[in-house]
Amino acid sequence: MLKLVDVYKTFNRGTVNEKKALNGLSLELNEGDFATIVGSNGAGKSTMFNAIAGNFFVEKGCIELDGEDITFSREHQRAKMIGYLFQDPMKGTAPNMTIEENLAIAYLRASTERHQYFSRISKKDKEMFREHLALLGMDLENRMKNPVGLLSGGQRQALTLLMATIVTPKLLLLDEHTAALDPGTAEKVLTLTKNIVSERNITCLMVTHNMNQALSLGNRTLMMDSGRIVLDISGEERSRMTVDDLLEKFSVGAGKEFDNDRILLSSVKNK
Repeated sequence: MLKLVDVYKTFNRGTVNEKKALNGLSLELNEGDFATIVGSNGAGKSTMFNAIAGNFFVEKGCIELDGEDITFSREHQRAKMIGYLFQDPMKGTAPNMTIEENLAIAYLRASTERHQYFSRISKKDKEMFREHLALLGMDLENRMKNPVGLLSGGQRQALTLLMATIVTPKLLLLDEHTAALDPGTAEKVLTLTKNIVSERNITCLMVTHNMNQALSLGNRTLMMDSGRIVLDISGEERSRMTVDDLLEKFSVGAGKEFDNDRILLSSVKNK
């Protein structure tokens, strides 16, 4: 479903702030894969997501989605096929528009029509929005005319998840989408995520700072360092692996110890 081949991206080239963010990155995901990703700050996780989503063009390499070369496709073209959730609950929605209007934008995003307008959202479509909102268990189906800016962070993130998947995407990118939420809300949004991804068989990449989640969610675990993937485990090897095993594997693949205190602390707390 997704294929990245020898991808490079450098920011601030030729300056004292030059940063090689992606350094020969290669990755293949099969349809239905749910891969978790961990790595230190600056490892290239978010840069990889932005490269896939089309926020910028890569300098070298190829990006394919479902057999189609999208390396130089514009961001709005990729948005028809890719759902993207950010760590910040304030991103991904229009706060001054209503819940219903935000859902309408997301629903029309994947339309094959050349021109789509709010006026084409039918009563049947609105009822479908209501049914999907009810599945969130947050009573948002009864607040469809309310501005999104009035929602809590957890409600906005749940709504953004719904917006990203209301038309089933070919690929879902989750960039630490529960990290800014309180533990109870984060668990609820994560459960919603697992259910939606499983029921729709969506190919998914999820960045997490929780090493235990990295091993328990989905079917693959990736570890990144210096703009490349240094570890990719799945199957029986992954099912037997502990967090300590994962850290040891990382040190072998990257040639250094894992140094993200936030991730290491979360691992200790969850033991």
